[in-house]
Amino acid sequence: MLGTIVLQSPKKSTHLFLLFHGVNATPESLHPIATMLARSYLHAAIVLVQAPYASDFGQGYQWFSVQGVTEQNRTQRVEMAMPAFVETVRNWQKKTGVNAEQTTLIGFSQGAIMSLSSTQMVEDVLAARIVALSGRFATLPKKGVDQTQIHFIHGDQDNVIDHRISRIAHEALLARGVMTTYDLIPHLAHSVDQTAIMSLFQRLSDGK
Repeated sequence: MLGTIVLQSPKKSTHLFLLFHGVNATPESLHPIATMLARSYLHAAIVLVQAPYASDFGQGYQWFSVQGVTEQNRTQRVEMAMPAFVETVRNWQKKTGVNAEQTTLIGFSQGAIMSLSSTQMVEDVLAARIVALSGRFATLPKKGVDQTQIHFIHGDQDNVIDHRISRIAHEALLARGVMTTYDLIPHLAHSVDQTAIMSLFQRLSDGK
């Protein structure tokens, strides 16, 4: 068991990238993205975080169970998992000596759900940027996020989390004046391909 992977941690980090995998997966699943980040951001700390609980499905890890998950009970499950998620982000900020303004959260699927939902469930700002890969909010966002950019990257063939859910959230955030983008990747299912990665790095570059 590898656990959380610290891919890069300079003595004096200028930025912190925290990557959160999906349910039933491990940090290793996001290693290709982390490797590219390391080449592009030489002075950034890059950490692939392992979710705290073993998956209900016998492989990988999870922040919350998806067995029997519905639109009605998802929010409660995310809320129960949120304190551990927030503690994880703040602990890595403390370890690397960076603040929220220097932090980017990149999440895939359940990792994106936790990252996005933190903006609705936590009063303090956790990160300056959130990139959601094939993700969604637990429920439609009800408040704006003044100090956080939110970027959605989603495949148009995703049959796990419908891309229209993230588009509606994107539009709701736009209406509240949030800096947000939405990139729909053609022919992509519930996964990350090279086009999605290119979009991710373009959004990171836009925010420099």
